[in-house]
Amino acid sequence: MNNKNISAQYELAKEQFAATGVDTDKALNTLQNVEISMHCWQGDDVIGFEESDQGLSGGIMATGNYMGRARTADELRADYEKAFSLIPGKQRANLHAFYLETNGKRVERDEIEAKYFENWMQWAQEQGISLDFNPSMFSHPKAEGYTLASYDKGIRDFWIEHGKRSREIGAEMGKRQGNPCVINHWMIDGSKDAPVDRFARRQLFAKSMDEVLSKKISKDYLLDSIESKLFGIGLESFTAGSNEMCLGYALTRDIMVTFDLGHFHPTESVADKISSTLVYMDKILLHTSRGVRWDSDHVVLQNDDLALLMEEVVRADALSRVCIALDFFDASINRIAAWVIGTRATQRALLSALLEPTEKLKELERSGDTTSRLALLEEHKNMPVNAVWNYFCEKDGVPVGSAWLNEVKQYEKNVLDGRI
Repeated sequence: MNNKNISAQYELAKEQFAATGVDTDKALNTLQNVEISMHCWQGDDVIGFEESDQGLSGGIMATGNYMGRARTADELRADYEKAFSLIPGKQRANLHAFYLETNGKRVERDEIEAKYFENWMQWAQEQGISLDFNPSMFSHPKAEGYTLASYDKGIRDFWIEHGKRSREIGAEMGKRQGNPCVINHWMIDGSKDAPVDRFARRQLFAKSMDEVLSKKISKDYLLDSIESKLFGIGLESFTAGSNEMCLGYALTRDIMVTFDLGHFHPTESVADKISSTLVYMDKILLHTSRGVRWDSDHVVLQNDDLALLMEEVVRADALSRVCIALDFFDASINRIAAWVIGTRATQRALLSALLEPTEKLKELERSGDTTSRLALLEEHKNMPVNAVWNYFCEKDGVPVGSAWLNEVKQYEKNVLDGRI
């Protein structure tokens, strides 16, 4: 579509939404300022840049062998830049600790320092983006089943130190970029078969996390969050960091909790957790992902789960209290396309929620007119959200519709084909 058609369709859509009491310009201005944290591990299949031959472990699996995987930090940053150029709005880059750069030196995870992420911080400044960070408590010889909840004090101390150093790195990122770095604490801790003493494991888990968080760091620089998980491959029967464990821990330690769309029972509503949690917590972290029958980390799409999640955030007027990040990895398709599909899907779901006549719906609900509420909700599903989205992309100077795919294919031909 040409610019004239995009603008004309937007004006028509604007009139239709105005008739329902929705200001599309205001919705786009809000969307423009929502940062989506794009995860680095999609670009290289969760391998990282440690000088190690340790394979992927800890209940995680990247399937597929599509060509063009980023093999170095420079390649990963170049791929990030290509993806950024195809996505409207604002993005952040989300790093795991084992994406450090050491110039060939083997650095253990309990020895990591901010200097090993200097290139990332300089790059982020050049790109005009901010960074988020994660300790990497998996894919390591000392991460066989348990880390912070290990009975072995030496194992616990190793990962406690890793967690402490990760927070220091995140704080340095926050200072440099002028806004808080969000650090997400997730660890594999669990077992294939049901343990007898779950209580002891969770006591160790909480005690170790307390040590990780023992240094007080200003929330101006660092926001801590803890992520629960239902199960993982080889950890089917028990995870120390269950939803109840992590939610209780976060509430009592004044940190955020992380809700991942793939980390719960398939029939459990993650969206319903937003309002109930925000009654008690200042902020939470969301991971948009897509589980297929289990926590399979498929590329997130505009499905019902994502739509409901974003609707709850907007209806609770909680955008300023929610951090949004992506968490999936698919090695069977073009990895840059996966970033673009997932980020744009997340943004489109959020835009649809922003264009909902929420105040009108709340008025009807409070007056008891649930018939009209249901009717308006159904009508909203067929409103011209896509015309508003196309205008947003065009205004931001990124490809409209599926035109971005042509650029990805050209990049694949010019750059990715050369990676063997």
